[in-house]
Amino acid sequence: MATLSNSTPLSQKVFSATGRNSLSTRHHRSSLRFSASRRDDDPEQVQPNENVSQFKELRSVACGVLAVWAVTAASPVIGANIRLPPLSTEPNRCERAFVGNTIGQANGVYDKPLDLRFCDYANDKSNLKGKSLAAALLSEAKFDGADMTEVVMTKAYAVGASFKGTDFSNAVLDRVNFGKANLQGALFKNTVLSGSTFDGAQLQDAVFDDTIIGYIDLQKLCTNKTISEDGRATLGCR
Repeated sequence: MATLSNSTPLSQKVFSATGRNSLSTRHHRSSLRFSASRRDDDPEQVQPNENVSQFKELRSVACGVLAVWAVTAASPVIGANIRLPPLSTEPNRCERAFVGNTIGQANGVYDKPLDLRFCDYANDKSNLKGKSLAAALLSEAKFDGADMTEVVMTKAYAVGASFKGTDFSNAVLDRVNFGKANLQGALFKNTVLSGSTFDGAQLQDAVFDDTIIGYIDLQKLCTNKTISEDGRATLGCR
């Protein structure tokens, strides 16, 4: 089974200038109005302007929206219209998977992209186990039959990749985009699948024993019609 103020008005003094340094008791139409400056000992202090408070609140909301937009645009998994960088021309770029992401670990921070697109790791039984492939670009790569136990693939982009019979036991597959990936017979035993998406993925005969997944993520996963009856029963799909 999948683990689930009442403010005092500022008084205004009205003066009408007539003669030498004298004040008239009459009010002149062109009277001069002076606002008393705020002092700590003045009982009639000016209260904070309500419009200023509203402006600050709006500014805070705007900053929050911009921050969310920045995160969305920067993430290869969340961004709606994804524009991937050009394929890396590094000669040994595929071998970088055997070292993994050693800087940001699960946060997906790196000095340069971990570009593993179109690489072939089929039946690899030793080099990928326990590696951090956080924020890796994995589209169109082959991992058929590979041992990827205890792998960390946070924020990875695996659209169109092939993982037929791949062992993901005890792995952390957090916010991975598995759109249109081939995951037939993949083993997700005690695997974290939080926030990962499987739109159009092939999941025939995939095993989901003790999978750790959120309720909303589970509902989305259960909409995939390729999951076998045994897999749906294990996940608790209704």
